[in-house]
This record gives sequence, C-alpha cells and structure tokens, in this order.
Amino acid sequence: MKTVNKEVKISGQGIHSGLPVNLVIKPSDKPGIFFRRVDMAGTDLIAAVYDNVGETKMRNTTVGMTDGAHVQTVEHLMAALFMAGVDSAIVEIDGVETPILDGSAAQFYDAIVAAVDADKSKMKRIVVKREVTAHAAEILKQLPWFVRIQLWIMNKIAGRKSNGFVKLSPNDGKSLDIKATLVYPEKIIGNQSYEYSFDGTKKSVEVFRKDVARARTFGKYSEWEYLKKRGMGRGANESNVIALNDAGDGTLNELIWADEFVRHKIIDAIGDMFTSGGMVCGNLESYKGSHAMNNLVLKKLFSNPDNYDII
Repeated sequence: MKTVNKEVKISGQGIHSGLPVNLVIKPSDKPGIFFRRVDMAGTDLIAAVYDNVGETKMRNTTVGMTDGAHVQTVEHLMAALFMAGVDSAIVEIDGVETPILDGSAAQFYDAIVAAVDADKSKMKRIVVKREVTAHAAEILKQLPWFVRIQLWIMNKIAGRKSNGFVKLSPNDGKSLDIKATLVYPEKIIGNQSYEYSFDGTKKSVEVFRKDVARARTFGKYSEWEYLKKRGMGRGANESNVIALNDAGDGTLNELIWADEFVRHKIIDAIGDMFTSGGMVCGNLESYKGSHAMNNLVLKKLFSNPDNYDII
C-alpha cells in the first residue's frame, strides 16, 4: 500500500459543469482511494470502486450516487494515481467533478508523483483467470427508451455503429496489456489502434509519461451546443479538448500525435480499471470502448470468484 507523503493541491475547471473546483489529495492509512465532498456537510467518504460507479452516460466515470454525494469525471485522476503507484488516499473536493486541466492525465500525474516516495511498495494484483466481455448492446438495453432513441439518432447522423466491446482475458498474470481501437467516420480519426503494457517497472511508467499521459479528450465542435443544453461540456474549450471541425477532416487545435485520440482511450481504460481496487493483470481489448463498458466488464469479472485471483 502506498499513499502520498504530503498534501497535493490541484485547482481548475470542471469540463461538464464549467465551474471552478479545488481538490486536495491527502495521505491515508486506509487501503483504497476515497473522495470527500467538502462542499456538502455531513457526507460520508465516497469509495472510488467499480460497484460504486453511479453513472457513465455523461461520457465520464462518476463515483457515488447521483442523487446524493458524488464526484464526476474521476478517470484521469484515477489513471494518474495508479501510474504513480498510489492506492491509498483521500481526495477532498469542493465541487461535483474533478478539474479537467488540459484534458489529459499529465498534470495530475506530475503533481502526484512529486509527492510519492520511491519505495518498493507493491499494489494488490487482480489476476484475470477467465475471459469476460462487455458489449455495447448490453449498455444500451439498460438505458431508458427515449435515451436509446436519442443515441440512435445521433449515431445515425454521425454514421457510427454501437457495436463496441471491452474484453478482459488471461495473460501471464504480471501485467496489464491494453489494446484500444477507435473506429470513427470522421477522416481525422478513422480507424486507430494503440497498445500499451504496464508491468510496474520504471520503463513502463516512463512510456506512459512520454507517450500516453498528455493525450487529451476530444469531441466534435458542432456537438458542443447540444451537450451544453443537456448540462454537459460547459467547461470545454480549445485548451482542454481536441475539437474536431464540422467536416471531420481536421481539428481546431494542434494535435500532439496523429493518433492522440486513441491514446487518450488508454488513459480512460487505466483509470477505469483502477476502480477494481488494484492492478488488473490481464489482456484488456477495447474496441470502440466506453466508460460504461469498462465498468460492466469489471462487474462481470468480479461476479464470479473463479474469474480472478487476488495477490
């Protein structure tokens, strides 16, 4: 178990609420990552675990119950905590969602790793023993009929198909090997795949820092007004989101890498897998994946003790 050796203070703006937000990552002697809403009196700690994920439909991962104390958009912070080796901390926050910063995990990671001792502490490993798969169709069935119709219309207009999946399968039990694939009708994205393997070594952490951590979230500029009317994307701008133009053949801001889009999906996958409470060891294949499918595949993994070992 490892925690931070001092408080880490991070401030910014929520990408969906558009409101200023401050968080403080505090040392803890309790296993696990917990959030505390300091702007809400009398609320309990909110565990950042897969079975406490209350909502994913806002294109993010939310922990806690949406009709009570909850925190939205935790995935980038969770990815940074995982890569820094921190599996014990209390995150005090004075708003409904973590700050988006530059839309990546890099600034979170840099702030956290500066407050972590370079010791030999090892994170709990969750070794995948049997294959489990979450399909987009399963997620759609859980949604109200009117939401399914809205999504169908949006996908029809955009030329997208809801045929994605996220699969966990066994490997040698020593690493998290991720392959993410995006398939978009927009020419600037098209069909992109990226592979990343984390085995706890300094080399794999350095690869993340150099080649993955700075990848930003993205969206189509023409969709922003639609999202804002529905309480989403109010804090999105060209400094924290890769904005695709209306033609879908370019962006309004400069890309770091041509495949920055799919590299960002690696961040999302790492952050979501960390809600397992440890390091998932197995092959993770994400084909047109989503936060909802990441969460569902963890629920399927833990639904049967024969599916995994904990070390």
